[in-house]
This record gives sequence, structure tokens and C-alpha cells, in this order.
Amino acid sequence: MNTRLATKFLLASIVCLLSVYMPLSQAQPEALTNTGDKIYGTVVETKDAGGYTYVQLDTGKEKLWAAGPVTALSIGSMIAISTQMPMTNFQSKAFGRDFELIYFVPGFITDQAESQKSVMDPHSSIRQAKQTPVSGIKKADNGNTIAEILEEQQALNGKPIVVRGKVVKYNAEVLNKNWLHIADGSGDKDLTVTTDSSAKIGDVVLVNGVLTLDKDFGYGYRYEVIIEDAEVIVE
Repeated sequence: MNTRLATKFLLASIVCLLSVYMPLSQAQPEALTNTGDKIYGTVVETKDAGGYTYVQLDTGKEKLWAAGPVTALSIGSMIAISTQMPMTNFQSKAFGRDFELIYFVPGFITDQAESQKSVMDPHSSIRQAKQTPVSGIKKADNGNTIAEILEEQQALNGKPIVVRGKVVKYNAEVLNKNWLHIADGSGDKDLTVTTDSSAKIGDVVLVNGVLTLDKDFGYGYRYEVIIEDAEVIVE
């Protein structure tokens, strides 16, 4: 064997040995490789709160927080997260702390597979009642039914709305708001409401807020029809 071939053979052997014996922290599986919109780290703290799993990661250079769908993660395990949905100065009442920076992620990526997606679809993590028909909801005085609001949405855009409905979906503290979906049986669609007030699934509520069309909050939260910053009274 000539010198050149011997050198190539030696280099190939070294590469093979490194690929076998290099630790995970240096030789990441493809799913955990750093890219422009994805970083990986070791789980140092995890807590389930408010329908999310909060995770603190140690990247080796810094510690950072992420929140995603409820997922069982072990301290010391290596995961990757997307950095496409950062949020600054986020307060989580469910967790009981403030975050200067936190990443909301559609799922936690491991060397096995990505966990179930949730956050990128705002509705999929919302606690939801069983889909039974809503009935017996009385129209609010000087108000509208949900069917009327949807039918007359162009004329009502930007105007104060009063509507009564039953809470069929609920999620707290997303984008610093509580999110309700209400139904009143006037049609087959519900109506999304944002508020600082609290409620629970099954409550009948009186909603007073401003109707907005084509609202885009960013982070995947876009609504054709929504009542914003409403006063919500549980009846």
C-alpha cells in the first residue's frame, strides 16, 4: 500500500472511531443539531402549569426557558427547541413567575421524535368542553346573538358588542390574555373573546367588548372575528 493510500485509510479509521466514541454533547443526532431557528440543551428544570410544560435548558453557554405542550421530560435529558416564537417580559400567573425571555414552541424535539404539537395552533391547547349542543341561552338585553354578530360583522366592526354565551373553550395567560370561546346555540359556530377576567368551561357569561375583524396577534394567533379586551361577567 503506498503512502497516500495508507494516509487516507488512517484518516478514515480515525473518523469512524470518533463517530463511535464521541459523546452526545459533541456529536448530536440530526434532530438535535443547532440551526438558525433551533437550539438544543440539557433539561435542568421542568414544571407543568396552565396547560403547558415549562422547561429550563442549559445550552452550555446560557440557560433559557421554553414552554410547549404538556410533555414528560427528564432532568438531564437533551432536547431541542424552535426559536421562532420568542416572547419578552412574559408573566405566567399559573407558574408564578416572570420571564424576561421565553420561547413558545410547537413541541419539544428529542433524539427520538418531536412531541405532540400544540402551541403553534392556539386552539389545540385550549381546554375544551365536550361538544354538546348549547341551548337555553337568552339573548342579552340590547345585545346580539353570535349568529347575528357573524352575519353583520362588517357593520359591527370596531363597535362595542354585548353578547351572552356559554364558555366551551378556555385558556389562561396566552399572550398575557385569557381566551374564551363562547356559544349560544344561535348557530353552529362559537365566538372568541380575550379578557383579563377569569371564567371556566360551562359558565354562562355576559361579554361586553369591541368587535375586531382580521386580527393578527402574531405567533400564529390570527382571527377573522374576535371580541377584544372584553369585560366578562359570570352569571
